Parts: sequence; C-alpha cells; structure tokens
Amino acid sequence: MSTLEQGPPAAFAALCLIAAFGCGHPRAGPRDPKPDVILYIIDGAAAERMSVYGYERRTTPFLERLAAEGAVFEHAYSNSSFTKTSVPSFMTSLQSSVLGGYRSATDVLPSRTETMAERMRRAGYSTEVLTSNPYCGRISGLDRGVDVMRDTEAVSSRPSSADLNRAFWSSREARPAEPYWVHFQSTDVHRPWKAGDRLGALRLPIEEYPAFDGPPEAPSDKAARARLIKAAGDLYDECMAFQDRSIGRLVERLKARGEWGRTLFIVAADHSHVAAGLPFSDPEAPPWEAPILASQKSRIPMIFVWPGKIPAGRRLAEQVSLIDLLPTILDLAGLPPLKVAQGRSLAPLLLGKSGWKARPVIFDEFYSDGAALFGSIEVVDGRYGASLRIDPRPEGKRSRRDLRRPSPLLVFDVRSDPHALKCINDERPDLVAKYSRMLGRLWKDELALAPRFTRAGRIAMTPEEAGRLRSLGYLR
Repeated sequence: MSTLEQGPPAAFAALCLIAAFGCGHPRAGPRDPKPDVILYIIDGAAAERMSVYGYERRTTPFLERLAAEGAVFEHAYSNSSFTKTSVPSFMTSLQSSVLGGYRSATDVLPSRTETMAERMRRAGYSTEVLTSNPYCGRISGLDRGVDVMRDTEAVSSRPSSADLNRAFWSSREARPAEPYWVHFQSTDVHRPWKAGDRLGALRLPIEEYPAFDGPPEAPSDKAARARLIKAAGDLYDECMAFQDRSIGRLVERLKARGEWGRTLFIVAADHSHVAAGLPFSDPEAPPWEAPILASQKSRIPMIFVWPGKIPAGRRLAEQVSLIDLLPTILDLAGLPPLKVAQGRSLAPLLLGKSGWKARPVIFDEFYSDGAALFGSIEVVDGRYGASLRIDPRPEGKRSRRDLRRPSPLLVFDVRSDPHALKCINDERPDLVAKYSRMLGRLWKDELALAPRFTRAGRIAMTPEEAGRLRSLGYLR
C-alpha cells in the first residue's frame, strides 16, 4: 500500500490548520462533463505590480476583463519564494520541508508523492506541461504523469509566452482528445529583462537595464542603484503587459474555437517579484533577510474562471495560498480528494457554498546540507504575520543576514506593513508568545509527516536545461 493510501499520523490529523484530510468543508459535488483545465503560472508575477490588483500602470488590462468573468482572490500567497521549492509544493499540496527541502538543482520529488499531472491522467485527462523554466519539469520529477513535456521551451532572447502559446496549439491539433490538463509556466517577467519584442505596450521611456548577477545591494552607489531599480521596474512592467497580451490571445482563440465554455482557467504565480530578480529597495529595510510572507516575495495573483460554473465578477478577501490549488482543481472537476494534503479545496468559496472557515496561510522554505534542514516556517493570520527561523547549524555556517536577525521569531503587522520592514516584537509580546507556540507545533507536525516521503535522489541535468537555468539567473 502506498504512502498516499495510508491514514495520517494522529498528531498531524488533529491539526487541521495545515492539513486537510477530509475535515472541514462540504465537497463541491461532481461535474459532468469534466472541464478542460488550464493552469497558467506566470513565473515571478507580483500582484502588487498588476493593474487587476490596483497597480497604477495598466500592466494587465486583459486580466482585468478576465477577472470580470470569474473570481479574484485579493490575498493569495505562494507558500515558498523560489520556483524549485514552490512548484513541487503546489503540484503535490505538500510543504517544502515535508518534501525534504532544497538540496540541489536536480533533486526530484519523493517517489511516494502524487503530482497534479499523475492525478489528472489517472482520471482520464491528457496531460501537458509547457514551461520555459526547467525547475518545473524533469529535473524536479514533475515529468511524472505528463503525456507531453516541454520544459526548456523558448530561448532567453524571446518572451516565452508566445512560444508556449504556439506549442499549446500545435499539441491541440496533434492530440485533440479531451478532456485535457495543461500547466503553462512562462518566464516573461523573470529576469533577464531585455528590450525588443516584449516592449511597447506601455510605451515607457525605457532606460538601458544593466543586468547584474550579484546580491540586491549591488551596485553600491546609491544613485546608480536607484537608476537600476527604476529601469528594471519599467522593463518588468512592460514584460508583464506583454504577458497579459499573450494570455488574452490564448483565451480569445479558445473562445473562437468554442472551447471556452468547458474550460476551467486559472491564473497564478509561483512567487512574487523579488525572487524573479526585480531589486527591492526601501531606506527603512532592516539588515536581515525579508521573511517569505513579505508581499514582494509571496503575494501573487490568483484568478479562477469557469464560465457558467464559477459566479462572475467576485473579489474574495479570504487569505489563501498555492498549496490549495491541487485540492481545488480536483474538487471542481468532481474527482476524489487527496488522502494526504496540506492544502484544502477553495471550491466552496468559489461556488458560493457554505461551510468555509478561515484559517492562516502557512509558508515553508527549507534547505538541506545533507545533515540538517534549515530555513523558515511562517504564518499570515489575518492582520498579523510571523516568521520563525530554524537553523540547527553552527554559527559559522549561517549567513550574515541570519546572524543580524534580532530573534528567531519575528512578528509583523502585515496590514500596515505588507513588505515586513518593521517587526513588532517589543510592542506585542503576547503575539510573540502566541506565534512561537503555533509555529513550533506546526514544525513538529511537519517533521512527523516528512518521513513518509523519503527522497528519490537526483538526476543528471542536460546541457539544454543547464543553459536555460543559466539564462534565468539560477546558475552561474
């Protein structure tokens, strides 16, 4: 019997805060016929730089129109700030630490996990992954259950979304059987940002962007850094506008072919803009690493459209996260729920059903040196957020930013301070005590669940995969 078919440990099952083993809401009910499912992930998309979320530049005019056809989550988060840890997490509905954390670029998923693609194919879907980020494909073990895998699509000099659209329609003509599930993951807004065919929608006075591979502090000259940040931001916004136009073209063609009415279309992102390479600068920024819960790292778009099924024009204020995607898609498609999941279905919220209970969003990003896991477990809980740094390594192996952190646990008022610039530990010792207990319990429960999903090892990277990761700034 596989791990996913076994019952959960008692301690973990009791804590519905981070695990939903059938406890907590009515199912949305079966759907017949099954919808085609398009999960469109914009790699590194920041909600705070999208006009559909109120940004002053019209970076996403098509998504504004699309949002009027479906439901928008106003407070959606990624559970991790890095593609290699984020995508495997939302493809399995398991947190990064439960999957073993990050050890290398070519660590693959534990063999006893079940991916979204595997689940959809087992339900009769044809499955396809179209991405220009190899971390979303074979070198993460995310080719399992995929009928068509294109995980190095596009080259660095061109916007990937246009190539991904062409690849999608080529596959549709060659394999028209339905229903289908496809995972797009484009890198239009991911560094490096280049002038050329991605630009022009906003007609910004673009400066030359001097791409750099160093940390956000470079260059040291304040005036030069200010120019760099402005140029990078302008290019990012232009690339977002191009990405928006590409999604628009995809949707309009689906409508023209008469396929839109049976399509469940989801737009989201794997993390926000800082991890995509857009420098973040604030004179009040503390000397320690910003927590994952900071909006520049994890606040993302999340839009669901399913014509005639999901009520149109809704803006949902509940706090949700990527780890809820897989349970939600299964629920909306009328498929059996996961036996083990740390997310839960958002279908009741999307369909306007009763029984939904708010709960905190959990963030989890851990790394492994082969001997120990180190990283952060965090929470956004309504107005407040907290970050607990866990690092059992000796002080000599910790980063300078970690050593500058005033306390392992930091508390923030995320409503007034979304970028997590000022911890409020001194003002709110009661919250320090509350979140110390909460995150400590969650960490123990995650450690209890992790042995069920032992590492499957790593695989060799191809020259094409290495070249693509290098072009995105992941490898040197």
